Amino acid sequence: MSPRRTRRESTRSKQQRTEEILRRLKEEYPDAKCALLHQSPFELLVATILSAQCTDKRVNLVTPALFERFPTPAAMGEANIEELEELIRTTGFFRNKARSLKGLGQALMADHDGYVPDSMEALTALPGVGRKTANVVLGNAFGIDEGIVVDTHVQRISKLLGLTDQKTPEKIERDLMELVPRSDWTLWAHLLILHGRSVCKARRPACGNCVLADLCPSAEP
Repeated sequence: MSPRRTRRESTRSKQQRTEEILRRLKEEYPDAKCALLHQSPFELLVATILSAQCTDKRVNLVTPALFERFPTPAAMGEANIEELEELIRTTGFFRNKARSLKGLGQALMADHDGYVPDSMEALTALPGVGRKTANVVLGNAFGIDEGIVVDTHVQRISKLLGLTDQKTPEKIERDLMELVPRSDWTLWAHLLILHGRSVCKARRPACGNCVLADLCPSAEP
């Protein structure tokens, strides 16, 4: 058997296993959705920027007062930077994030008439927005499955499941995009994040209570 043939069959086997992983996780977490509270693409974009190196729970505590004070891109772009820093201080790296949010508001007003764009290229051109953030906004605010969000849970659990052996989020995303059906790209991250928080915890995975144990090469007996 040629190496090319072996690789193709290996990918097909992973795809079949991934489909079963998805099926089980959908049963286990039927209400999986974005944990960041938001009422508009702008609010989700801001919340996702704040979520870097911060928990979603903490972001959700901060954003109500933030959006009450600066509810629109125009208001955010005109914000006093010290006031903005104080409002988001508890999310960490607040000075960098404040500069990004102020710049974001200004860029949305200058280049997009105050609206959040719905393309990867336009989003990643905005201050403070990388591919991961753009994927969150496209998938959850616009229903566009452009890519797969690779956060720490997705990265760790996808490796444990043997679906990738890559080390960078970009390469892990490419591997997953070959295995996960495109219609489930956004959902995949929500499912693995919930599974990572409730069962497959970084410090002590509860393999005995895991619905994926027989599909996971890393599962402990």
